[in-house]
Amino acid sequence: MKPVLFITGNVPAYRAGALAALHEREGIVVALTGGRSIHGGAAPAAPLPFPSLEPSAGELLSLAAGSGHRAVVCSTSGRLAPLAGWAGARRAGLPLLLWTSLWAHPRTPAHALGYVALRRLYGSADAVVTYGPHVSAYVRARGAHNVYEAPQSVDNDFWQAPARSDSTPVGQGGRFVFVGRPVAEKGLDLLLEAWGLAGGERSGTLTLVGGYETSSPLPAGVRSLERLAPEALREIYAACDVLVIPSLATRTFREPWGLVANEAMNAGLAVIASDAVGAAAGGLVRDGVNGLVVRSGDAQALARAIERLAGDPEARARMGRQGTRDVAAYSHEAWAEGFSRALASVGVSRVRW
Repeated sequence: MKPVLFITGNVPAYRAGALAALHEREGIVVALTGGRSIHGGAAPAAPLPFPSLEPSAGELLSLAAGSGHRAVVCSTSGRLAPLAGWAGARRAGLPLLLWTSLWAHPRTPAHALGYVALRRLYGSADAVVTYGPHVSAYVRARGAHNVYEAPQSVDNDFWQAPARSDSTPVGQGGRFVFVGRPVAEKGLDLLLEAWGLAGGERSGTLTLVGGYETSSPLPAGVRSLERLAPEALREIYAACDVLVIPSLATRTFREPWGLVANEAMNAGLAVIASDAVGAAAGGLVRDGVNGLVVRSGDAQALARAIERLAGDPEARARMGRQGTRDVAAYSHEAWAEGFSRALASVGVSRVRW
């Protein structure tokens, strides 16, 4: 069978394994359109484990309209790439699958202009593949039909591998960690406010990973590290008990998922996440089961969650164990299966169901 043309901006390292799993199932050619990646993540090792191209905008339309593929998958990233993929697939009479992460449209003049076109894509795509149920509900409300979910995944084996750090609790309180870009929507200032409200170092220690900078001294019990390579980050997880993801919903951003939740749960950490985090809205982080979910932007609620887990090592351990069990379902193979089911729904999967 002809391959599937998969159009996306970039392939960060965390996505390469998922696309490799899809290539093994379905056979794909990835068209990389470039552009800015706002989700972080290291670049993958070269070469990519699947065929790839880097077409220009003009070449992308011709590529999608050609006879060399059996379907076209478009992500919603980029300004012209989704439209080129859509137009090319329609010209060639090929099934078009839209892959989307948005569960709130950015509210800027530029994004407002693109909303009409994106909503048309939701309604006209032959199938839509989403990050999870939170995105599925959003796109269905905007005209999408034939919707499938590809569970967001990391390399579970890598993040579960034993690390050198001793994870035995030492002293009072818990060992909390934040991992993310030092930008406002990640909620770093809110986290530091909540840390103070929770008693600061009486709650334990807090490690900030990602290059947080401040002109003022960090509060007692808080340290800041630069962005780390995956192997070094795995060591940090092994030395901690709880991951905190305090992301905020802003005019321009709502956390599509938060793959650090997958990483940390593989390492046995409980997770505190705001309800503006896709991993919580999408069902991976479950309040009271494998973590705590708090209202976005509420420093008091976040402080209470920190205090609760700081004072209850048994709950931290129990939630961490449950998280490791839960995240097993969020694998690269499950992500690829979501796309296979969408391809099967339009009659072009090479997997027999």
